[in-house]
Amino acid sequence: MISIIIPTFNEANNISLLIPKIYDVLDNHYNYEIIVVDDNSPDGTAKVVRRLGKKYSVRLLLRKNKRGLSSAVIDGFNIAKGDLLCVMDADLSHPPELLSKIILLLNKNDLVIGSRLVKGGGSESWPIHRKIISWCAQLLARPLTPVKDAMSGFFALKKSVINNVKLEAYGYKILLEILVVGNYKKVAEVPFTFLNRTFGKSKIGVGVEVEYIKQLAHLYEYKFFNRTNN
Repeated sequence: MISIIIPTFNEANNISLLIPKIYDVLDNHYNYEIIVVDDNSPDGTAKVVRRLGKKYSVRLLLRKNKRGLSSAVIDGFNIAKGDLLCVMDADLSHPPELLSKIILLLNKNDLVIGSRLVKGGGSESWPIHRKIISWCAQLLARPLTPVKDAMSGFFALKKSVINNVKLEAYGYKILLEILVVGNYKKVAEVPFTFLNRTFGKSKIGVGVEVEYIKQLAHLYEYKFFNRTNN
């Protein structure tokens, strides 16, 4: 079984479009569940998900006193029934049509990443300042992993990768933490074009950038100073 984990905050319009698209790709082909982890969105995202759950294989985890993308993903991992886990954004920036290829590649890989930075991948009409921020973030993460798009929010993994692994939920880039602390051998990157969101506003801001610096400090310390080598 594959568990599709989607963290949300104020994504009522987008999630109503995304879930049927996932259904069209996976239904009748895979045993799957969709887990929406919502941080008590004031726009009624949870209400939309409950309504969709009457028709689609969707579960809602509503977090009333907790916020944060990475911690939402980890909470989704904790309740997932699948032995395969997939994470994607709710804002339609990650194409559901790629799910079949990602799942297929998990047969021979422990981690499969939707990548903007391998040949064939890219981002749709990003302004120059966002490109610079993304480039700097990737550069700072380069000593931690050889994966080209370690900042991707679209990825899948075998559950064994995080079994008995403590994920700290620093920052917004949970994939980067998994790449540093997870148990895996083979990783594949699949090209895709990151699309601009259909509804709502981006969550990227100064607070996210500060959290990323904190996450980098934690992961650098883990990898280069405190890790116990067997």
